[in-house]
Amino acid sequence: MEFISRSAEQTRRAGMRLGALLQAGDVVCLAGELGSGKTTLVQGIAAGWGSLDAVSSPTFVLVNMYRQPKGRQLFHLDTYRLTSAAEAEDLDLDNMLEAGPLVIEWADRIQEVLPGERLWVALRWVDDSQRDLLISARGRRYQSLLLEFRRRVFGVP
Repeated sequence: MEFISRSAEQTRRAGMRLGALLQAGDVVCLAGELGSGKTTLVQGIAAGWGSLDAVSSPTFVLVNMYRQPKGRQLFHLDTYRLTSAAEAEDLDLDNMLEAGPLVIEWADRIQEVLPGERLWVALRWVDDSQRDLLISARGRRYQSLLLEFRRRVFGVP
């Protein structure tokens, strides 16, 4: 599915619709150049998921955890500074997935250690006011998630 965003706010709103659909164990992979809108999308995902925490890129700390008032957790991993996929394995992705959804920036850097089933969002900077998002699903859960996301964004089945 392709989604064209004309503003940072529109990217956040799309993220909110996606975040509202996420469950523990879900993996959302983000790939795109610097400035393509990955962190902006995560801000929306966290808000839609129900977190009241401020969202920032975990480039230097690698993983941020956001909480819902009910105590559930959402994990935000940034692999930009990792030198190998093996380093990502050391972060214990399985435990994160048991506790909540996992959103990964620069996911293309660690594809070898990611679950086979996942949602993939490729973001592309077009100009200062436009980002293109190409969203694909691998696995039955993510195909259903993508269909529901499409319905919520475009209002079509």
